[in-house]
Amino acid sequence: MLYLSTAEALARARQLVAPDHRVLLGITGAPGAGKSTLAAWIGEALGQQAVVVAMDGFHLAQAELVRLGRAERKGAPDTFDAGGYVAMLRRLRQADEPVVYAPVFRRDLEEPIGSAVAVHRDVSLVVTEGNYLLLDGWEPVAELLDECWFVEVDEVVRVDRLVARHVAHGKTPEAARAWAMGSDQQNAKRIAATRDRATAIVRS
Repeated sequence: MLYLSTAEALARARQLVAPDHRVLLGITGAPGAGKSTLAAWIGEALGQQAVVVAMDGFHLAQAELVRLGRAERKGAPDTFDAGGYVAMLRRLRQADEPVVYAPVFRRDLEEPIGSAVAVHRDVSLVVTEGNYLLLDGWEPVAELLDECWFVEVDEVVRVDRLVARHVAHGKTPEAARAWAMGSDQQNAKRIAATRDRATAIVRS
């Protein structure tokens, strides 16, 4: 098991870039650990060599969550289109199309938006981040990744980040903390059990 600082993680990401083939790097961890921040930082630092594709783009639409009775558990494993995510990763792994369009999740809308990120064939490194990359039942995801890093942070900091995020997107402070300690915390415990499957641990 490797243990990396964020600076060391960026250096390792640079080493993964190969001119003759595509590399898929996964970044996972509990909600609020800093996955998206690390992935975005790597993507910005590597410029045209890298593109970030998030698992969150495969959230089921809110109307579908309501229909299924899962809206109050939004973010749980069964509130994602896992099959669609795997299919996209396979296309990215094959790298035989001129461009693959990936979806994003808009937190201001609380909805996924399709075909929002263009991944051109000459992109060397695809960074994909999300909660469940190493989860039981999601093995096809891990099998498509060259490496998968687990991001962790002090638990108090992580929860405070989550509360601030939920408040920023419209929840009252009380509702934000209740969600962070309810649905988010259940997911965090599930994700923590996947830590030892990672290639490296990154402290954010």
